[in-house]
Amino acid sequence: MIISRTPFRISFFGGGTDYPGWYREHGGMVISTSVDKYCYVTCRFLPPFFKFKHRIRYYVKEEVNTIDQIKHPSVRECLRFMKIRDGVEIVHNADLPARSGLGSSSTFTVGLLHALHTLKNQMPTKRDLALQAIHVEQDMIKENVGSQDQVIAAFGGFNKIIFGGVQEITVAPIVIDPGKLKILQESLMLFFTGFPRNAHEVAAAQIKNINEKKLDLGKMKEIVDEALSILISPRDNLDDFGRLLHEQWQIKRTLTGLITNSHIDNIYETALRAGSSGGKLLGAGGGGFILFYVKPQLQQRVKKALKQLLHIPFYFEHLGSQIVYYTK
Repeated sequence: MIISRTPFRISFFGGGTDYPGWYREHGGMVISTSVDKYCYVTCRFLPPFFKFKHRIRYYVKEEVNTIDQIKHPSVRECLRFMKIRDGVEIVHNADLPARSGLGSSSTFTVGLLHALHTLKNQMPTKRDLALQAIHVEQDMIKENVGSQDQVIAAFGGFNKIIFGGVQEITVAPIVIDPGKLKILQESLMLFFTGFPRNAHEVAAAQIKNINEKKLDLGKMKEIVDEALSILISPRDNLDDFGRLLHEQWQIKRTLTGLITNSHIDNIYETALRAGSSGGKLLGAGGGGFILFYVKPQLQQRVKKALKQLLHIPFYFEHLGSQIVYYTK
């Protein structure tokens, strides 16, 4: 029995420049962190007592005899990629709902690959897990996804990730003064806006518009270095971090008309009036989680103004995907 635990992520800056269609020509950069909300994948070889060979449980239950019959695309393609011949049982649990802007699909793929490697007595590196998950999602499933979610889920930590060039993907941990990191942590608020209905369509539209949005994506890439300067500066003042979140959101919301809607715009404007200096919708768009930078002394005002939304406390984490239980 194997249990993997893989963190979800919050992407601060540069989202959209991590699509291969963009960064293989122009280069891309993001600043992201993993957080203490996790996806758990339990995996074992299934004893041969049943009329089926594979049992997969997530929000539905699948009991099938061949890999081709598996409906869950990530499970099906990960089993193919890992060349699993024996019957398996796979169970998925998570702290947060799927398709809500925290990289849940890629987090699951990384966690499943990690569990399957361990089931075969293999010890993949974090880079192996990230690149394999990217391959499964982009090349095998043909999903409209970027490359940052898989990297953050595998590596964990607070990082600047560079896309493109010889290495294709480079992970550079950001060293922040502990006191300043604590201030940043205490100044971030996460709210759930509701389930998105069109995340896949939003990502597809964004990829389709890449060539038309070169100036906007280039500006989002430039903001990454500006944000990095704020984070590593010896000054404690982080007010400009919120300002940059706001600036980037104004750009991101124009990449496609599907990213935001009147409901999300109303939430954002309400938070600004209550004291937030900036924020952004996480993930492709259309719903899910929204992040705000709010000074601690103003957070009760923001919570009151957004009392109809679920507030989700969180902390940064730095371990990435781990095997938390293993027994033969």
